Amino acid sequence: MSIRQNLDAIRKTLPGDVSLVAVSKTKGKQQILEAYEAGQRDFGENKIQEMQEKYEALPKDIRWHMIGHVQRNKVKYMAPYVALIHGVDSLKLLREIDKKARQCKRVIPCLLQVHIAREETKFGFDETELQDLIASEVIRNLSHIRIEGLMGMATFTEDTQVIRAEFRYLKTLFDQLQGQLPDLRVLSMGMSGDYRIAIEEGSTMVRIGSSIFGARTQE
Repeated sequence: MSIRQNLDAIRKTLPGDVSLVAVSKTKGKQQILEAYEAGQRDFGENKIQEMQEKYEALPKDIRWHMIGHVQRNKVKYMAPYVALIHGVDSLKLLREIDKKARQCKRVIPCLLQVHIAREETKFGFDETELQDLIASEVIRNLSHIRIEGLMGMATFTEDTQVIRAEFRYLKTLFDQLQGQLPDLRVLSMGMSGDYRIAIEEGSTMVRIGSSIFGARTQE
């Protein structure tokens, strides 16, 4: 099936209140353009240099999402245009994003990444760290970021009960924080293999790559 056909098939499975980020990391510009011509505007990258090259070459109404782990010294390259940073996992990173956003005279939307998986290799705040961050005075003084939601990645497993429990836990945290963060509206969870479960558990944004573009090419 073509990229357009894949997109159409996925869109039919998404409720109206769930947005789709097409994960375009490692994909060529022509593949991204095919998705663009099929109406897709939100694309996710995990490496800032690769995203920068695509940003410069592709239509400017594309909304670029940084979905990978972010190094603080790379924030300056995407600060002028990034639409949403999914993987914010430390106060130091929030401060750096705020600093670079101020220099660009813009407010950068961010999601706080929560560690919900069993794998230790995944990044993110635990529940205590998340609560401490939200309660801190420091975060309220960061005027050039806007925390719009949470992001989490489930354990890589075929055990759907484990995946469902992890997504449900993240949704519980999301609900608890809504009274404390006025802009909280995005719950980014679910990828090609588990996005249907994520939607059932309350996801409002899914990140899908291989089901749109085909098997991932080597990074």
